[in-house]
Amino acid sequence: MTTATPVKTEYEVIIGLETHCQLSTATKIFSSSSTKFGGTPNTNIDPICLGMPGVLPVLNEKVLEYAVKAGLALNCQIAPYSKFDRKQYFYPDLPKNYQISQYDLPIAEHGWLEITTNDTEGKPQTKKIGITRLHMEEDAGKLVHAGSDRLSGSTYSLVDYNRAGIPLIEIVSEPDLRSGVEAAAYAQELRRIVRYLGVSDGNMQEGSLRCDVNISVRPVGQQEFGVKVEIKNMNSFNAIERAINYEIDRQIAAIEAKEEIFQETRLWEENAQRTISMRKKEGSSDYRYFPEPDLPPIEVAPTQLEQWRSELPELPQAKRRRYETELGLSTYDATVLTDDRTIAEYFEAVVALLPKPKAISNWITGDIAAYLNNHKVKIHELAITPPILAELVSLIEDGTISGKIAKEILPELITQGGSVKAMIESKGLVQISDPEALKTIIQQVIADNPKELEQYRGGKTKLLGFFVGQVMKQSGGKADPKLTNQLLLAQLNGGE
Repeated sequence: MTTATPVKTEYEVIIGLETHCQLSTATKIFSSSSTKFGGTPNTNIDPICLGMPGVLPVLNEKVLEYAVKAGLALNCQIAPYSKFDRKQYFYPDLPKNYQISQYDLPIAEHGWLEITTNDTEGKPQTKKIGITRLHMEEDAGKLVHAGSDRLSGSTYSLVDYNRAGIPLIEIVSEPDLRSGVEAAAYAQELRRIVRYLGVSDGNMQEGSLRCDVNISVRPVGQQEFGVKVEIKNMNSFNAIERAINYEIDRQIAAIEAKEEIFQETRLWEENAQRTISMRKKEGSSDYRYFPEPDLPPIEVAPTQLEQWRSELPELPQAKRRRYETELGLSTYDATVLTDDRTIAEYFEAVVALLPKPKAISNWITGDIAAYLNNHKVKIHELAITPPILAELVSLIEDGTISGKIAKEILPELITQGGSVKAMIESKGLVQISDPEALKTIIQQVIADNPKELEQYRGGKTKLLGFFVGQVMKQSGGKADPKLTNQLLLAQLNGGE
């Protein structure tokens, strides 16, 4: 969690997000073409998504299911009756020259989600962000600006229609956000939810999740909103935060210089770290919406709605609270563990075998998370299954091995798996917990270091760490750390 960047106290920032989320269906919203990402350009196409004369769209039932589940997860009211509309949209990447979307009767409305950010003192604070609506629509194709033709000297663009017709849900927030930090936290929580549901992979780099930010600035106390500016072309949560911070400063500077702010769409230039004007913003009247004549209205039966509701998993917010209240984890640990559903499920599987949530959390959020990040793999791909991690933590807890020994063997467990007990026995790594055996090692270490003993007894008690290190060295790192400290103190202070 990041702390919000302060804005000049005489101004208030108003932010809303429009989030386009590609749904993880096998086929497109109105046809049977594949939705697989990364195919050869213009191969995952068909007459319907290309808008050929005489073709008729048919709604993919899985799209409706995913849209309803997303609406339920966002605490929305699901419309018992909704419809599709035509949105006139004259761009080269939309082959029909109109988009099938939903306008006045969307599938879901009036919801909310909760975000957590840090206040100015670094303490976690929660805030409820309203969801205005969620509706279904089809994606457009993709323009590839290829550069210049050397022969003619003219610039040109290419069009890939593979993306045309891929199902989207558009989620529109209320203007409840007040900073770049809040906007980024909102987008992150939204991505967690759709990933938990399994309705989208939320991959921003591939365009599966795309956020447009609407932002305006007004003097504190002013009732009406300032002029709204939309920012596009952001492919990360950090970019969302930076773009908003830049735009806040730009709009405040314009207000103070008495310059006009236009309602427009701007692009975020990552390299230059600035927004630039793209086009004047269209209004809904420019799209000339009318009901889609080739698709019937949608009615969600109450029994169907309840079935889909019963299939919802425990969502990230509920998991975080349960981990804190029932398992006693910190807000940080709960947040890290629940960021990815597969990690949360892995954690819960280990805890079910060994009820030591904090110790298990430390291993997952520490060494295992570092391995996942460094090797770009998922936790279910590791050889260290939940029973193996449970065995590892159990052997640490009962004193069979130390945390140091566990760290030494963890890389092999991650890549090869196997029995922890068999591994430590074969490597001779069982921790020395016999007091008499440890006393023998300690007495030898003290005898070998008379100068350090004299200094310790003369008041340099920090030398305890030196003696602990020597015992660990003599024992090959197998000495029980807690027992070693107790016995060393007794010997160093003249005891038996």
